[in-house]
Amino acid sequence: MSDDRPRRIVVVDDSAVQCQAWRLLLEKRYGARAAVETYVDPAEGVAHLAPDIHLMLLDWEMPALDGQAVLEEARKSGVNLKRVIITSGHPAELLHQVFDRTGCLAVIEKAEPEQQAAFLMILDSIMRR
Repeated sequence: MSDDRPRRIVVVDDSAVQCQAWRLLLEKRYGARAAVETYVDPAEGVAHLAPDIHLMLLDWEMPALDGQAVLEEARKSGVNLKRVIITSGHPAELLHQVFDRTGCLAVIEKAEPEQQAAFLMILDSIMRR
């Protein structure tokens, strides 16, 4: 990927407010380097999965098609799971129990301030690649 092309960032979260918050954060932090796509309908998000995703933020708790199911579809679509960050309101310990064997990059508890700081460091690292 050329350094001047924007990085494709896909957000799948059933909360429109959370999608907008991610979009604002990513666009403010990375500007034109980020091409942010948000999907509040996980089935619609699945339809847009492809190997060219640079980073995917995926909510675990979604009705009908949860984050684990979307993660499996991402894997089948050729998405590098080391580019997927699972987000949740659940405690980090539970997230690690559920997702450690999936090969995803990280799990982040949305409301935990220390994890938010680590999350920003992970984002910066991924965006430099």
